[in-house]
Amino acid sequence: MAHAVGDGPSGAATGASSEGGKEADLAESAYVLEDQIGHILRRAHQRASSIFNAEFSELELTPTQFAALAKIGDEGEASQNHIGRLTAMDPATVQGVIGRLEKRGLIASKPDPDDRRRTLWRLTDEGADLLARAVPAGIRVTASTLKPLSRSQRQNLLNLLERLS
Repeated sequence: MAHAVGDGPSGAATGASSEGGKEADLAESAYVLEDQIGHILRRAHQRASSIFNAEFSELELTPTQFAALAKIGDEGEASQNHIGRLTAMDPATVQGVIGRLEKRGLIASKPDPDDRRRTLWRLTDEGADLLARAVPAGIRVTASTLKPLSRSQRQNLLNLLERLS
């Protein structure tokens, strides 16, 4: 059973003993795993991942691969570093993702005409075709993940999560 923030072990609300208010209540209350943001986010992520895997299984794309394809599609061409920033992937992860997408023939590279040290990535025709099939699946993942919420709750959740990221 989830407790309200500030509920003590008995479920009774604890009083604010200092100007810290709810923060002081949190420090004084019992630790309930199910009330912790990390645990709740992990469970929500597990649900979203399960829905993603069901929708994307036949497309053989991971969430990071789909994100990279989507952003390359949006940008037209992008450097590996820029793709990493756009998708919130660290350099090692984006390098692996780019390598797997290239190996599948979904993206191709060319030297950046403005900086020969940098490579620009673009979708191949096969990559563009796969992205066109993947986008509706991505929309279904979002709709299914947020289905238990009302329209205003969906928007509030997305706004709040954006503030945290």
